[in-house]
Amino acid sequence: MMQEPAGETVVVATQSNYVPWRGYFAQMRRASTFVLLDCVQFTRRDWRNRNRIKTPNGLAWLTIPVESRGRFQQAIDETRVSDPSWAQAHLRSLDASYRRAAAFEAEFRWIADAYEAVGREDMLSVINRELLVAFARRLGIATPIVPCDAVLPRADLLAMDPSRRLLELCRALGATRYLSGPAARDYLDVALFERAGILVEWMDYSGLAPYPQCWGGFEPAVSILDLVLNVGSAEGGRRITG
Repeated sequence: MMQEPAGETVVVATQSNYVPWRGYFAQMRRASTFVLLDCVQFTRRDWRNRNRIKTPNGLAWLTIPVESRGRFQQAIDETRVSDPSWAQAHLRSLDASYRRAAAFEAEFRWIADAYEAVGREDMLSVINRELLVAFARRLGIATPIVPCDAVLPRADLLAMDPSRRLLELCRALGATRYLSGPAARDYLDVALFERAGILVEWMDYSGLAPYPQCWGGFEPAVSILDLVLNVGSAEGGRRITG
């Protein structure tokens, strides 16, 4: 696992995802503070309310149904669940797909408890955050996970362009470095950070080696659920090495 230099304050700011892939947690592990940027627009057919698992019939989506018709400008943290039965449906899918997995018996009970707790929540952002905290702690990740409007006022954040928004979150948290996902290369104004004395670093996922999975060849782009149910929380934590 890569260690950050002593005295560095590393900030990550990104949208919450539903039980995201292993790389999301690898990035979280390297952060001093992990900010959930959920005041931005909810994007349909994205990772905010769905993720993939492996099944005997190939990859399948687990999707939290949300109210979206006519709500094209709603933020992630304004997005409401439309069917409260989603949690039990997802648990049934996990039971059917992972009962043969090596760590199923050791891990499924706490996962079911976490799902039953968030299944009573109405708001997508709260569900995502609570599941992120639950999985991070099981994986041995102690990074604080905070909503963006707990760092700066929501109105101020919404008035900024994307690069300025990220910079001001970093400044408010005393960042010396901003650790970004590689997709942001298309829009991030790196010079803005450099002028503020904050180094931008791009996350590299190449250290995430394959692990044992059920149902055929290795597939990296699946939910953290797959890692935990196949190898267990403790071993899963060791395999988050990005």
